Order: sequence, then C-alpha cells, then structure tokens
Amino acid sequence: MEVTGLSAPTVTVFISSSLNSFRSQKRYSRSLTIAEFKCKLELVVGSPASCMELELYGADDKFYGKLDQEDALLGSYPVDDGCRIHVIDHSGARLGEFEDVSKVKKYSIPEEAYDQRQDSVRSFLKRSKLGRYSEEEQAQQKAENSQRLTEEKAQASAIPVGSRCEVRAPGQPPRRGTVMYVGLTDFKPGYWIGVRYDEPLGKNDGSVNGKRYFECQAKYGAFVKPSVVTVGDFPEEDYGLDEM
Repeated sequence: MEVTGLSAPTVTVFISSSLNSFRSQKRYSRSLTIAEFKCKLELVVGSPASCMELELYGADDKFYGKLDQEDALLGSYPVDDGCRIHVIDHSGARLGEFEDVSKVKKYSIPEEAYDQRQDSVRSFLKRSKLGRYSEEEQAQQKAENSQRLTEEKAQASAIPVGSRCEVRAPGQPPRRGTVMYVGLTDFKPGYWIGVRYDEPLGKNDGSVNGKRYFECQAKYGAFVKPSVVTVGDFPEEDYGLDEM
C-alpha cells in the first residue's frame, strides 16, 4: 500500500479479528507506529503483536491494502474515521477461542480461608452489622416470616381436603380441581395446597422430589399457595383437550 502523509491527530476505527466474531470501535493516535499500534491491539483481540497481520478496509468495506510497514505511522496510511482494521492471527489460535469463558481458570478460595480475610465483603458486612449480620434486620425478617406463616396457616385452615376449588394463579387462566392436600411440605417453606386438576394442566402426580403427598395421574397434580385457591361449588369443566 502506498504510504502518504495525513495530519489529523486521531482516528476512530472499527477493529475486527480472525479470532473473534465481534467488532470494537476504538480511537487511536495517528502518530503511533504500526508496531506500537499492534501492541495496543493485543488488549482488543487477544492476539500477540508478533503474530498479527493487519488489513485496512474503508467505511464501505472496500479493501484498501495491508498495514505492513512496522516503522510507518498509522497516520501515513489512508485510515479515516469509520474504516475497519482487520487483524489476522497467525499464532495458531482458533476462532472464538478467546470468547469461551468456560476455558478460563476460575479462582476459588476455601470457605474457612475466606471467612478469615479482613478485606472481604463478608468481613465488611460483619463489622458493619449489615445484611444477614444485622441483628435488627434478622429480627425483622424473622417477624415477617412468622407473620406470613400465620396468615398462610389461617388461609389453609379454611380449605378442606376433598373440596372442589378453583385456582387463580397470576398470569394463568383459572383451573378447577379437587383439594387433595393441605399443609407444610419438604420442598419449600410455608403452607401449600395440593390440587388434583380436572385435566392434565399440572406439573406432577402428587409427589415432589420423591415424596408423595397425594395420589393422582401424572400432570394432574400441582401445589399452590392458599391465597390463590377458592373453595366452592365448581363443577368440572370441559377444557376440550380430547377434541381433535
């Protein structure tokens, strides 16, 4: 490529690479040599400067040529705002290799060692008595949980096992069924109502995590909060699921 003299102090370009599927928009000084420019590109594309081959494309993606003179200034090439500089890597790395975070070694520290550190977030929370280390917040949270449990228990006590019901969960259409279970569970805290729906609109067969709470066919059972259950004379509806 013919090298000419350009005077604008900086230029904004797009950087693409044979190692990545994305482009970055960066601003560089035209006074950088190509060798210095490559060193700055290492942090952008992940390729070693010594393994880079640079191609210059115009804003219309027309190929202008290669930036192949290490001691030439970036500004001596026809690099204008909106141009794209494509980095071809010759290190042997593969496309997307530097995008796969699963290959990045992750730092971990034993729980006991972390607990002894004085510069950690946990240490700060302990010293400041914030979050789960605040006695006041913990007491308030405990009181709120106790109040919620009392309210759920009162609601659940008004829902007899064997009664017909309608479930109106937020964001879902009403579903009718029969109450099969009322009480506490092992899978989540609080009081739950086990319902056998009239049609296969549920999530289980009356068991969760290997523990059975009631009997029903697969996909007919569900557990819902007492607040969404209304007991009453709800005849079985025809949902039309057997129609062709």
